[in-house]
Amino acid sequence: MNIPGLVVAKTAEGEVKPRVIVCHGSNDGSAKQATDGAALLIGVSTIVGGGDGEVFDVIRSGLAHVFYGGPIAIGDPITAAVDGRAEKAGIGDFIIGYAEEKGNVDELGSIWIAPGKSL
Repeated sequence: MNIPGLVVAKTAEGEVKPRVIVCHGSNDGSAKQATDGAALLIGVSTIVGGGDGEVFDVIRSGLAHVFYGGPIAIGDPITAAVDGRAEKAGIGDFIIGYAEEKGNVDELGSIWIAPGKSL
């Protein structure tokens, strides 16, 4: 299911693939593909990513489709894998939200965007 709420435009810092988790870039108004749960996760790229310096859309709230990078169960807290895909969060990871669908590597699943930190 994909029912986005707030969608904002950001300038890509490096390549951002479609349907991956993103975090803030180093400049105001920029975002980059997330590589882990160490940085604050801010949203999910839409079906259209962006090349370095291009403008792309980021889903900041609601339900969003994201590619899974590992096995995910419904309700799992979600963080970013090295390639920006969704994976189950570990203790202390920043999370982008929670899985709405179960899935495995390379599958497209739905997450509820509710940023925070895993305890």
